[in-house]
Amino acid sequence: MESKVQKGHPKGLYLLFSTELWERFSYYGMRAIFVFYLTQALLLDKETASGIYGSYTGLVYLTPILGGYFADNIWGNRKSIFIGGVMMAIGQFFMFMSALNYTSPKLSVLLMVVGLTSLIFGNGFFKPNISTMVGQLYTETDSRKDSAYTIFYMGINLGAFFAPLLCFVGQTGNPADFKWGFLLACIGMILSLIIFQRAKDKYLVTPSGEPVGIEPNVLRLKNEAAKLTTTDDSSAAVSKKGASNVLIGMIVGVAILFTLRFAVFFDGEGGVMDTVNNWISCFIFAGTVAFPLIIILDKSLTAIERSRILVIFIIAFFVIFFWAAFEQAGASLSFFAEEQTDRMMFGWEMPSSWFSSFNAIFIVILAPVVSILWTKLAKANREPASPYKQAFGLFFLAVGYMVIAMGVQGLDPSVKVSIFWLTSLYLIHTVGELFLSPIGLSMVNKLAPVRFASLLMGVWFLSTAAANNFAGFLSGFYPDPQLTRTEVRALEKEYSVNGHTAFLTDLKSKDSTSITFEKPGDEKISYSAIQFSTLFPETKDKKVIDANTKVIKNIKIDFARKAVNEEKSFLGLKINDLNSFFMLFVYLAGGAAIILFLLSSVLVKMMKGIK
Repeated sequence: MESKVQKGHPKGLYLLFSTELWERFSYYGMRAIFVFYLTQALLLDKETASGIYGSYTGLVYLTPILGGYFADNIWGNRKSIFIGGVMMAIGQFFMFMSALNYTSPKLSVLLMVVGLTSLIFGNGFFKPNISTMVGQLYTETDSRKDSAYTIFYMGINLGAFFAPLLCFVGQTGNPADFKWGFLLACIGMILSLIIFQRAKDKYLVTPSGEPVGIEPNVLRLKNEAAKLTTTDDSSAAVSKKGASNVLIGMIVGVAILFTLRFAVFFDGEGGVMDTVNNWISCFIFAGTVAFPLIIILDKSLTAIERSRILVIFIIAFFVIFFWAAFEQAGASLSFFAEEQTDRMMFGWEMPSSWFSSFNAIFIVILAPVVSILWTKLAKANREPASPYKQAFGLFFLAVGYMVIAMGVQGLDPSVKVSIFWLTSLYLIHTVGELFLSPIGLSMVNKLAPVRFASLLMGVWFLSTAAANNFAGFLSGFYPDPQLTRTEVRALEKEYSVNGHTAFLTDLKSKDSTSITFEKPGDEKISYSAIQFSTLFPETKDKKVIDANTKVIKNIKIDFARKAVNEEKSFLGLKINDLNSFFMLFVYLAGGAAIILFLLSSVLVKMMKGIK
């Protein structure tokens, strides 16, 4: 009887596979065109758009802590998944409505904020709970569980692969078409819900036939804990001391929040969007410190447990650098694909959003190869411990950016590079992801005490939240392509008033509200943004004025592309072209890889026998 069970997987796995496939289709379809919507339809500058992208993707990975708590204590997995799915479908519909009204700046931004908020909380209820249910379909000792998670992971990546290929209908060059991409994402989420609701009662059952995910997990765990006397004592200690630890964590978190807000992120400038992004960044980073503190201060922890948890926290810190560089795929690398990559093939130009599918298809191809590699190394007793694997993951990430930095070395702004360079980057980054991401999830499961397993997984995702937010911040350093001398002269000749020529160097500041004209021997004449729009009414269709900030931009060739780019710097590294921008990630990821590799032997000892 047992041998028959081992031949295949329960049908519930394929139900969860299909549900997750369409949910990831919805998420990645929207993400593939999001920054283009912000810059091409809402006319936001790249720095602001990158900040919004980072805030959104950061909060998406913050809310699973809330979703996990509700599932464990109030709703159960099934109800949490359904409510989360409904919220995400509503969120995608509001994104559709925002794009439908993109010509009304205030209304479109309001609708977008409502949509993003619904997506953020919906994902928090959906994401952690559907993954938890996969394991509940099997017994604790079932050898098929690892294979089941591999199949489930393939569903995630298949959804991520197909999403940009279809949702690119919103990226046609016409801002009015973004709504169709968001509508497809909404339909994908509705399909996910329909598949889940129609078959959940029939297929989501344990090997013994009992329904999975109906009652809150805390009730199920209490029944199991009743059989373990020692666990009962430690759990009681947690419940008594938990409140004080939460209070300490909240106090420290609030202190860090205000410190970051006023001492680090706040620069005294910027509009409403910048202020909101700064507050969100502070909130995410404060939580990243506060939640681990709540756990590590728990007095019920044994010395071995505390040592293993510290390993999780230390590696989670390095993982921030990995995802901050990796998640440029949805921000700066999207800008690069759109502006600086030659996408022409046999007379057809590939949509830039399709690059978002490259990582997913590489995952599907390479995951079995990496799995075989670990199996063979384990048989030869040469498989490296988790910290070493993750150090190699960071190393491959640095190599990917080194390759593309070489590709843009000395690149003329008017020249586009071969598709080979960006494809190579995604291929190398995928290898790095396979060395780091699944290994990290497995490591958390191995090292976490049973009573803290869900919370520590939430903390692991919290590091991803901080990384995504950091990714948006770093994307803001992406340099606009410079104008060539010929383009500068053409613009100066074309845009003139009464013989006075446009003086481009007055547009260095993103907060400029005027444009200056001059003619040799004459006084300079300045016009406000509104006056300039009136003098050149035909340029309204060329996106001259940002309705929110009155920043002059996108005249024929984006006026933000100055004759000489304004130099930026990060940690002493000057960023004034694409090469220096990509080298920033080489230094960040490469430096993190070296430090983690040097620390790995110590971390392995702290893991107390677990590899």
